[in-house]
Amino acid sequence: MHGAGGSSSIWYKQIREFKKHFNVLLLDLRGHGNSKFGLQKVFDEKYTFDVITNDIVEVIDYEKIEKTHFVGISLGTILIRNLAENYPDRVESMVMGGAIMKLNLRSQILMKLGIIFKSVIPYIWLYKFFAFIIMPNKNHRESRLLFVREAKKLYQKEFIRWFKLTSEINPLLRFFRSADINIPTLYVMGEEDYLFLPSIRKIAKSHQNSQLVVVEDCGHVVNVEQPNFFNEKVVAYLIGQK
Repeated sequence: MHGAGGSSSIWYKQIREFKKHFNVLLLDLRGHGNSKFGLQKVFDEKYTFDVITNDIVEVIDYEKIEKTHFVGISLGTILIRNLAENYPDRVESMVMGGAIMKLNLRSQILMKLGIIFKSVIPYIWLYKFFAFIIMPNKNHRESRLLFVREAKKLYQKEFIRWFKLTSEINPLLRFFRSADINIPTLYVMGEEDYLFLPSIRKIAKSHQNSQLVVVEDCGHVVNVEQPNFFNEKVVAYLIGQK
Protein backbone atom coordinates (compact mmCIF):
# COMPACT_ATOMS: atom_id res chain seq x y z
CA MET A 1 0.00 0.00 0.00
CA HIS A 2 1.51 3.32 -1.06
CA GLY A 3 0.94 6.67 0.64
CA ALA A 4 -1.34 9.59 -0.22
CA GLY A 5 -0.41 11.14 -3.54
CA GLY A 6 1.92 8.26 -4.40
CA SER A 7 1.37 5.13 -6.46
CA SER A 8 2.61 1.59 -6.75
CA SER A 9 5.71 2.99 -8.49
CA ILE A 10 7.21 3.94 -5.10
CA TRP A 11 8.13 0.26 -4.62
CA TYR A 12 10.57 0.19 -7.55
CA LYS A 13 13.49 -0.44 -5.18
CA GLN A 14 11.72 -3.43 -3.61
CA ILE A 15 10.21 -5.37 -6.50
CA ARG A 16 13.28 -7.30 -7.65
CA GLU A 17 14.30 -8.38 -4.15
CA PHE A 18 10.78 -9.18 -2.94
CA LYS A 19 10.00 -11.29 -6.03
CA LYS A 20 12.87 -13.60 -5.14
CA HIS A 21 10.94 -14.72 -2.07
CA PHE A 22 7.24 -13.89 -2.50
CA ASN A 23 4.37 -13.42 -4.89
CA VAL A 24 4.05 -9.62 -5.02
CA LEU A 25 0.85 -7.67 -5.67
CA LEU A 26 1.11 -3.87 -6.06
CA LEU A 27 -2.02 -1.74 -5.75
CA ASP A 28 -2.83 1.78 -6.86
CA LEU A 29 -5.37 3.30 -4.47
CA ARG A 30 -8.42 4.90 -6.06
CA GLY A 31 -7.59 8.08 -7.92
CA HIS A 32 -3.84 7.30 -7.82
CA GLY A 33 -1.52 5.88 -10.45
CA ASN A 34 -3.40 3.88 -13.08
CA SER A 35 -6.49 3.29 -10.95
CA LYS A 36 -8.39 6.29 -12.26
CA PHE A 37 -8.62 5.21 -15.91
CA GLY A 38 -12.13 4.15 -16.86
CA LEU A 39 -13.40 4.08 -13.28
CA GLN A 40 -14.58 7.63 -12.56
CA LYS A 41 -18.19 6.52 -12.01
CA VAL A 42 -17.08 4.22 -9.21
CA PHE A 43 -15.13 7.05 -7.58
CA ASP A 44 -18.06 9.44 -7.32
CA GLU A 45 -19.04 8.16 -3.86
CA LYS A 46 -17.78 9.77 -0.66
CA TYR A 47 -14.36 8.53 0.39
CA THR A 48 -14.01 7.00 3.85
CA PHE A 49 -11.31 4.75 5.27
CA ASP A 50 -13.75 1.83 5.22
CA VAL A 51 -14.62 2.48 1.56
CA ILE A 52 -10.95 2.58 0.54
CA THR A 53 -10.22 -0.50 2.67
CA ASN A 54 -13.00 -2.38 0.91
CA ASP A 55 -11.36 -1.50 -2.43
CA ILE A 56 -8.29 -3.41 -1.26
CA VAL A 57 -10.37 -6.39 -0.15
CA GLU A 58 -12.11 -6.44 -3.55
CA VAL A 59 -8.73 -6.70 -5.25
CA ILE A 60 -7.46 -9.57 -3.11
CA ASP A 61 -10.82 -11.32 -3.52
CA TYR A 62 -10.50 -10.94 -7.29
CA GLU A 63 -7.01 -12.46 -7.08
CA LYS A 64 -8.38 -15.28 -4.85
CA ILE A 65 -6.01 -14.39 -2.03
CA GLU A 66 -7.47 -15.64 1.23
CA LYS A 67 -4.75 -14.39 3.58
CA THR A 68 -1.57 -12.44 2.99
CA HIS A 69 1.19 -10.23 4.37
CA PHE A 70 0.62 -6.51 3.92
CA VAL A 71 3.38 -3.93 3.47
CA GLY A 72 2.58 -0.23 3.55
CA ILE A 73 4.10 3.23 3.65
CA SER A 74 2.66 6.35 5.31
CA LEU A 75 -1.11 6.56 4.70
CA GLY A 76 -0.96 2.99 3.43
CA THR A 77 -0.24 1.86 6.99
CA ILE A 78 -3.53 3.37 8.20
CA LEU A 79 -5.42 1.41 5.54
CA ILE A 80 -3.62 -1.81 6.43
CA ARG A 81 -4.39 -1.35 10.11
CA ASN A 82 -8.02 -0.63 9.27
CA LEU A 83 -8.17 -3.72 7.10
CA ALA A 84 -6.72 -5.78 9.95
CA GLU A 85 -9.41 -4.44 12.26
CA ASN A 86 -12.26 -5.12 9.84
CA TYR A 87 -10.94 -8.34 8.28
CA PRO A 88 -8.42 -9.86 10.74
CA ASP A 89 -8.69 -13.29 9.12
CA ARG A 90 -7.25 -11.88 5.87
CA VAL A 91 -4.02 -10.53 7.42
CA GLU A 92 -1.04 -12.79 8.08
CA SER A 93 1.23 -9.96 9.21
CA MET A 94 1.73 -6.21 8.75
CA VAL A 95 4.86 -4.26 7.82
CA MET A 96 4.36 -0.56 8.50
CA GLY A 97 6.95 1.78 7.00
CA GLY A 98 6.77 5.44 7.99
CA ALA A 99 3.68 4.48 9.97
CA ILE A 100 1.11 7.11 10.95
CA MET A 101 -0.59 6.30 14.22
CA LYS A 102 -0.86 9.78 15.75
CA LEU A 103 -0.94 13.35 14.52
CA ASN A 104 1.11 15.62 16.77
CA LEU A 105 0.40 19.34 17.12
CA ARG A 106 2.41 20.26 14.02
CA SER A 107 0.60 17.62 11.96
CA GLN A 108 -2.80 18.82 13.15
CA ILE A 109 -1.93 22.41 12.24
CA LEU A 110 -0.95 21.22 8.75
CA MET A 111 -4.29 19.43 8.40
CA LYS A 112 -6.22 22.53 9.47
CA LEU A 113 -4.30 24.68 7.00
CA GLY A 114 -5.12 22.19 4.30
CA ILE A 115 -8.82 22.28 5.16
CA ILE A 116 -8.81 26.08 4.93
CA PHE A 117 -6.95 26.34 1.63
CA LYS A 118 -7.79 23.07 -0.19
CA SER A 119 -10.40 24.67 -2.46
CA VAL A 120 -8.62 28.01 -2.86
CA ILE A 121 -5.12 27.27 -4.10
CA PRO A 122 -3.79 24.56 -6.46
CA TYR A 123 -3.53 21.28 -4.56
CA ILE A 124 0.02 20.67 -5.74
CA TRP A 125 1.19 23.76 -3.83
CA LEU A 126 -0.30 22.32 -0.66
CA TYR A 127 1.13 18.91 -1.39
CA LYS A 128 4.64 20.31 -1.94
CA PHE A 129 4.38 22.24 1.33
CA PHE A 130 3.23 19.16 3.25
CA ALA A 131 5.94 17.03 1.64
CA PHE A 132 8.62 19.51 2.70
CA ILE A 133 7.35 19.62 6.30
CA ILE A 134 7.24 15.82 6.54
CA MET A 135 10.52 15.27 4.62
CA PRO A 136 12.60 18.42 5.20
CA ASN A 137 16.20 17.19 5.14
CA LYS A 138 18.59 17.02 2.20
CA ASN A 139 18.67 13.22 2.33
CA HIS A 140 14.83 13.18 2.11
CA ARG A 141 14.89 14.96 -1.26
CA GLU A 142 14.56 11.83 -3.43
CA SER A 143 11.48 10.68 -1.51
CA ARG A 144 10.00 14.16 -1.51
CA LEU A 145 10.41 14.61 -5.27
CA LEU A 146 9.09 11.11 -5.99
CA PHE A 147 5.85 11.73 -4.10
CA VAL A 148 5.40 15.20 -5.58
CA ARG A 149 5.92 13.81 -9.08
CA GLU A 150 3.29 11.11 -8.51
CA ALA A 151 0.91 13.60 -6.86
CA LYS A 152 0.93 15.72 -10.03
CA LYS A 153 -1.05 12.92 -11.67
CA LEU A 154 -3.99 13.58 -9.34
CA TYR A 155 -6.74 16.08 -10.06
CA GLN A 156 -7.80 18.93 -7.77
CA LYS A 157 -11.18 17.26 -7.22
CA GLU A 158 -9.50 13.96 -6.35
CA PHE A 159 -7.13 15.64 -3.91
CA ILE A 160 -10.07 17.28 -2.11
CA ARG A 161 -11.88 13.94 -1.82
CA TRP A 162 -8.84 12.38 -0.18
CA PHE A 163 -8.22 15.39 2.03
CA LYS A 164 -11.73 15.13 3.44
CA LEU A 165 -10.61 11.86 5.03
CA THR A 166 -8.75 13.95 7.62
CA SER A 167 -12.08 14.56 9.36
CA GLU A 168 -12.15 10.94 10.55
CA ILE A 169 -8.45 10.32 11.03
CA ASN A 170 -7.98 11.40 14.67
CA PRO A 171 -10.64 9.14 16.24
CA LEU A 172 -9.50 6.26 14.04
CA LEU A 173 -5.85 6.61 15.05
CA ARG A 174 -6.84 7.00 18.69
CA PHE A 175 -8.64 3.67 18.49
CA PHE A 176 -5.68 1.98 16.78
CA ARG A 177 -3.31 3.16 19.52
CA SER A 178 -5.54 1.87 22.28
CA ALA A 179 -6.51 -1.46 20.69
CA ASP A 180 -3.76 -4.06 20.62
CA ILE A 181 -4.37 -6.45 17.75
CA ASN A 182 -3.26 -10.06 17.71
CA ILE A 183 -1.42 -9.83 14.39
CA PRO A 184 2.40 -9.75 14.03
CA THR A 185 3.44 -6.22 13.14
CA LEU A 186 6.81 -4.78 12.16
CA TYR A 187 7.24 -1.00 12.24
CA VAL A 188 10.13 0.33 10.14
CA MET A 189 10.69 4.01 10.94
CA GLY A 190 13.35 6.53 9.99
CA GLU A 191 15.12 8.12 12.95
CA GLU A 192 14.45 11.50 11.29
CA ASP A 193 10.70 10.87 10.98
CA TYR A 194 10.09 13.52 13.63
CA LEU A 195 6.32 13.80 13.19
CA PHE A 196 5.47 10.12 13.57
CA LEU A 197 8.30 8.15 15.22
CA PRO A 198 7.59 9.15 18.88
CA SER A 199 4.08 7.63 18.86
CA ILE A 200 5.31 4.45 17.17
CA ARG A 201 7.94 3.97 19.89
CA LYS A 202 5.13 3.95 22.46
CA ILE A 203 2.96 1.58 20.46
CA ALA A 204 5.81 -0.88 19.88
CA LYS A 205 6.38 -1.05 23.63
CA SER A 206 2.74 -1.44 24.62
CA HIS A 207 1.41 -3.72 21.85
CA GLN A 208 2.40 -7.32 22.43
CA ASN A 209 2.89 -8.47 18.83
CA SER A 210 4.72 -5.35 17.61
CA GLN A 211 8.39 -4.83 16.79
CA LEU A 212 10.15 -1.61 15.87
CA VAL A 213 13.21 -1.14 13.67
CA VAL A 214 14.59 2.41 13.49
CA VAL A 215 16.60 3.27 10.38
CA GLU A 216 19.53 5.64 10.88
CA ASP A 217 19.98 8.73 8.66
CA CYS A 218 16.50 8.25 7.26
CA GLY A 219 13.23 10.14 7.15
CA HIS A 220 9.62 9.21 6.49
CA VAL A 221 9.80 7.14 3.29
CA VAL A 222 12.15 4.42 4.49
CA ASN A 223 11.80 2.11 1.49
CA VAL A 224 13.11 4.80 -0.87
CA GLU A 225 15.76 6.42 1.32
CA GLN A 226 17.32 3.22 2.70
CA PRO A 227 16.11 0.47 0.33
CA ASN A 228 18.78 -2.14 1.06
CA PHE A 229 18.26 -1.94 4.81
CA PHE A 230 14.48 -1.92 4.36
CA ASN A 231 14.52 -4.91 2.01
CA GLU A 232 16.81 -6.94 4.26
CA LYS A 233 14.77 -6.36 7.41
CA VAL A 234 11.37 -6.81 5.80
CA VAL A 235 12.26 -9.94 3.84
CA ALA A 236 13.78 -11.55 6.95
CA TYR A 237 10.72 -10.64 9.00
CA LEU A 238 8.23 -12.00 6.47
CA ILE A 239 10.16 -15.23 5.96
CA GLY A 240 10.11 -15.63 9.74
CA GLN A 241 6.30 -15.35 9.71
CA LYS A 242 5.85 -18.26 7.29
